[in-house]
Amino acid sequence: MAEIQITTTQNVTINFKAAEAGERILAYFIDLLIKSSYVGVVIYILSNYAQNRGSNFFDSFASDMWSIVALIIIFFSPIIFYTLVQEALLNGQTLGKKIAKVQVVKIDGYRAGFLDYFIRWIMRIIDINIFSGVVALVVIGSSKKHQRLGGMASGTSVITLKNKVTIDHTILQEVEANYEPVYTTVLKLSDNDVRIIKENLIRALKTEDHKTLLIIKEKIIKVIGQAPAKDVTAENFIKRVIKDYNHYSGML
Repeated sequence: MAEIQITTTQNVTINFKAAEAGERILAYFIDLLIKSSYVGVVIYILSNYAQNRGSNFFDSFASDMWSIVALIIIFFSPIIFYTLVQEALLNGQTLGKKIAKVQVVKIDGYRAGFLDYFIRWIMRIIDINIFSGVVALVVIGSSKKHQRLGGMASGTSVITLKNKVTIDHTILQEVEANYEPVYTTVLKLSDNDVRIIKENLIRALKTEDHKTLLIIKEKIIKVIGQAPAKDVTAENFIKRVIKDYNHYSGML
């Protein structure tokens, strides 16, 4: 299984395992099964409706060619846009990818956006649809970062989530556009400091180790020179420091 090195915007290098061809094919066929089931249900419902009216399938819903085309687009748009919409809403995954435990990520460390998923979706026409996936398999097999053409064009790749190390173990964290930081001196910490803090926070929360949380809190205060209000717990203080660091480092 090949490794993909991703350097985050905070200059932290993470090694991910590229999804194997079998995992990607499994995700594809799960999604295909879901889409096929939807098509079957739609056709069944529409056919029954037309039969009950005693008319031709399309005559029951449309009277001319353009109306028929519009009808097809309306009923089957969930299939047409299935991959694009799900990857955009589910952070690089479809239902098939979730089950197969694979995910689309940006190889430059930034978060994949709608444009990236759109490029991948458009390129599926060449990668998968026209040549039944042959192009995708050949390109993935010969690509250093196991990308199909859509991945190369969008700067993305597909990784397996069966790794022991995931994005959750890095310092990356979603920060709202209107976020207001509390601790202005968090940049006295380094990327590695914050990574270690986050790893120990996760470990302490899992084991309910409050003593470790207090130790982390005191070490942070010593470095950044700012202490939380008395009613702020050690856990919330540490989480806020991590979020503040992401806010400030993202502005650099």
